[in-house]
Amino acid sequence: MDYLEEKIRLHKEMVDSIDRKGIEKVSRTISDCYRSGKKVIIFGNGGSAADAMHFAAELEGQLSSLDKGRRALSALTPFNISALTAISNDYNYDESFVRFVRANAAKGDVVIGISTSGNSRNVLSAVKAAREIGAITVGLTGNGGGQLAGLVDVLLDIPASNVCIIQEGHVIAYHRICAIVVKELFGYDAMR
Repeated sequence: MDYLEEKIRLHKEMVDSIDRKGIEKVSRTISDCYRSGKKVIIFGNGGSAADAMHFAAELEGQLSSLDKGRRALSALTPFNISALTAISNDYNYDESFVRFVRANAAKGDVVIGISTSGNSRNVLSAVKAAREIGAITVGLTGNGGGQLAGLVDVLLDIPASNVCIIQEGHVIAYHRICAIVVKELFGYDAMR
C-alpha cells in the first residue's frame, strides 16, 4: 500500500470510529452553558492552539445561508501573545493558561482543554484551576485521553495514536459540535 493510501485509510478508520455520543454530550454541555448565559473558554498548544481559535471563531460567528443574524456566542482563547509570553516568562509555561482561566472563567462556564496526548502540563494545570472555580471541564484528546481523561467532566477522545489523525478528528468533532449548538439554540442547520 502506498503512503498516501495508508494515511487515508487511517483517516477513514478514525472517522468511522469517532465517538458520536461524545460529540453529542459536548454539544449539549455547550448549549446548556449558553442557555444559562455563560461562556466557553478553549485552549491548547501548537496545532491545538490553532484548533482552539478556530473552534472559538465558529461559535462566535459561524454563518450559513439560513443565518438570520444570530447572536454571537461568547468563546474565548488565551492567545494574546504579550500576555502569554509574559506569563510563561515571569512564572513558567505550565502557568500559561492558568492565569487566563483564573482571570476569565466563572462557575458554570465551559472550559475546554485540547491536547492530543492528554498530558500537556499547562492544559492540565488550567483544567484543574477551572474545576476549582466551578467551571464545567471538557477535554478533547486522543490515544486514550492521558491524564486529562481523569480530570474533565466530559471527555471526547479520538481513537487514534497518530497526532495528525487525532487533530483531523478534533476538526471534524468541533465542526459538528458547533453545528449542533447552532441548531439547538437557533433552530437552523449551520452546515448547509
